[in-house]
Order: sequence, then C-alpha cells, then structure tokens
Amino acid sequence: MGITYADLRLANAARKDLEEMDTRALVDTGALHLCIPEHVALQLQLEDCETREVILADGKRHQVRYVSPVRIELRGRKCVTGALVLGDQVILGAIPMEDMDLIIEPARMRVSVNPSAPNIPVSLAKGVRK
Repeated sequence: MGITYADLRLANAARKDLEEMDTRALVDTGALHLCIPEHVALQLQLEDCETREVILADGKRHQVRYVSPVRIELRGRKCVTGALVLGDQVILGAIPMEDMDLIIEPARMRVSVNPSAPNIPVSLAKGVRK
C-alpha cells in the first residue's frame, strides 16, 4: 500500500465572490480534520474561529489556528467544514471523508465514492443497534 493523494477543490463557503482553488491533498485516515497551509487560508480569506491544540505523529503538541467555513469538493461530493492551519500541504482527514461518504481504495491508491451509495452520500444520524 502506498501514499494516497486526491485532487480537491476548496472554497470559502461564506464568500462566493472569491475564486475557488484546486489543490492536491494527502489523504490520511489517521488525521481527523482538514489541514491546510497558511497560504491556502490566506487565499481563501478564511476567518479564525479559535485556537486548537493538535497532537502530531511525533507526539508533540502544538497550538494552531482553526478556520472556517471551508467547502470541499471531491469526486462530485461536497461538504463544509473547518480546517486546522498547519504544515506545508493540504491533508484530507477522516471527518470530511466520512461527511462526503468517501472510501480509500488502497490497491489503486485513490479515493472513491462509497460503492454502496454511488449516487448520494449516506450518513448515520443515530447509532444502529444490533
């Protein structure tokens, strides 16, 4: 299994007058949130919501800006979320992937729509009891 990347379209959901941007993102199911570099936050003119503490892979804790509202589009699916501002590349985490009902195909190193819901994203609104 290799590293998976995906081509995303990002936009400021509150500012339809601003140009959207296309970017290549590292897909990381070990990350929870969308992470964006500072230059992306500036280009999209995203507003600061708060400061959040993040734990990186090396166990170190950092305080970073949390900005919103970011609209993500990938393979015809869309969601609106917040983003952590850190690093030098866009990282697509598990929460926006779940929101858009996307899966990773490890053998093909690509992101696809959930094959059990090919036409519209499906989400659980409550826990399912067995």
